Amino acid sequence: MPTPTAIIRNFCIIAHIDHGKSTLADQFLLKTGTISERDIKAQTLDSMDLERERGITIRMHPVTVYYTLNGTRYELNLIDTPGHVDFNYEVSRSLAACEGAILLVDAFQGVQAQTVANAFLAMDGGLKILPTLNKIDLPHARPDFVIGEMEQALMVDPDEVLRVSGKAGIGIEDMLAAIVERVPPPPGDPTAPTKALIYNSHFDTYKGVVVYIRMIDGVIKPGQRIKLMRTGREYVITEMGQFRPEMQKCDELSAGQVGFFTANIKNIENVNIGDTVTDAATPTAEPLPGYKEPKPMVYSGLFPVNNNEFEDLREALGKLKLNDSSFTFQPEVSDGLGFGFRCGFLGMLHREIIQQRLEQDSNLNLVQTAPNVSFEIKKRDGEVVTVHGPQEVPDAGLIDEFREPIVRISFLIPAGNIGALMGMCTERRGTFVRTEYLSQQRVILVYEMPLAEVIYDLYDKLKSVTHGYGTMDYEILGFKPADLVKMDILVHGQKVDALSVIVHRTSAERRGRLILKKLREEIDRHLFEVALQAAIGARVVARENIAAMRKNVTAKCYGGDITRKRKLWAKQAEGKKRMKQIGQVEVPQEAFLAVLESDE
Repeated sequence: MPTPTAIIRNFCIIAHIDHGKSTLADQFLLKTGTISERDIKAQTLDSMDLERERGITIRMHPVTVYYTLNGTRYELNLIDTPGHVDFNYEVSRSLAACEGAILLVDAFQGVQAQTVANAFLAMDGGLKILPTLNKIDLPHARPDFVIGEMEQALMVDPDEVLRVSGKAGIGIEDMLAAIVERVPPPPGDPTAPTKALIYNSHFDTYKGVVVYIRMIDGVIKPGQRIKLMRTGREYVITEMGQFRPEMQKCDELSAGQVGFFTANIKNIENVNIGDTVTDAATPTAEPLPGYKEPKPMVYSGLFPVNNNEFEDLREALGKLKLNDSSFTFQPEVSDGLGFGFRCGFLGMLHREIIQQRLEQDSNLNLVQTAPNVSFEIKKRDGEVVTVHGPQEVPDAGLIDEFREPIVRISFLIPAGNIGALMGMCTERRGTFVRTEYLSQQRVILVYEMPLAEVIYDLYDKLKSVTHGYGTMDYEILGFKPADLVKMDILVHGQKVDALSVIVHRTSAERRGRLILKKLREEIDRHLFEVALQAAIGARVVARENIAAMRKNVTAKCYGGDITRKRKLWAKQAEGKKRMKQIGQVEVPQEAFLAVLESDE
């Protein structure tokens, strides 16, 4: 018997990082009796060790709980979401599976950049927003002031704001009642042809791919033959169920419900997030609109320190890719570092987490090259190509236009730091868009800026300029033409491919000097002078010299005529000249690492 949609509520919790989503989710599990006091542990839904270690949510975690109000037992499906800007695509995916969203704001920190971004994502998706103030039990909480900010920035009705404490369990019952009363039941017809949205998946060694679905119409049962509409592949369902919070089997899932199924799918590549599942015999006419594919925005090379570990690294990256569709990798060879992989990430936190997971799970010692973004190049023949690194840039004569990715970035900062932040943005080629005042003390500044200027250390600089109080959020706008050039590094007249960089023409000289200074410290002195040069095409923009080692050839001359010494010096100079022509300069691996891992 299908579950009536009238008693189902699908909702998610959206908030800025660290505002208490996972703690609130734990309280829902506790108050609805889904888990007992004895079994609860902090961040119950955060199953990855790395999530517990960092205290952040990286992947979304669904859970089904039951709550009784006025004698009716309701099924509440909660989808926990990450709060960090890098995992924005995870948030957008979970929003598509819900009808309501709890918008959580810290009663002390107030509205932050991610809060605003996620609230607008939810509003665009047509979700019912439940504004909620968390951590009201803290001694330094400022509930009335923060509700004023919510009204100003998010157009929230102050009377609708729920006040809770995830840690102390205050106000949780009222919140559960508000979810039932305010969040609309899901639309859908259990008698219509089967239609379900795939919003996530993970790989299980024993069961194959576990597919997370939100039922839109119809019913799905074990033994049913289903079809994935994007690929046209057909499978027979072997097992299905719901997360409570562990995976629990059930006999069927009907319109409006959230759950999972397995169907002996061996390869995660066959399951597309955003695809539509339907019955193979009586398919639905129209597939669901699905999601935009997450595009990697930051590229970086990963190389094993020991070249014998190349195959181990390939295997480890393959395993990671199974559970993270937004991560990409392909083999590449570098002159300085040997064999490795060019990897694509959503952002810097994503990059850091992938590296940590590789080092912890696979025990590999890795070198990560400096991050860079992908560029578009329009050639003179009209062809447009995407390049992910300096090695792929065609000759300058073939390039008609060089384009770089631009982001719109919102900074939420104390009003006293406006001047310092504007100076920092101007330095990084930012274009001012607008200012919005949340209150007399806090401001949202919006800029458009090249992504290459954002990924490196903008977040760290923002924290130091605002003494830790600033937050930021960004969205990709697209590619714009810019005066970009490929800068080569030459050691003793030879190009070193691994050290080439793509830079803006105005900062080429400064970047070149920085790289050469680092190299000069790392390369040993030779018996002849070694020239280090940074060049754009044939034009040298920076140069450093490594002085030759000097041997005192006149040490054995005691007094006597000066001509004898001059003869020995001339012979030495001749030898050095010959050696300079045929001498080879060895660039040690440490020199590559010093430059590639260098911060500006």
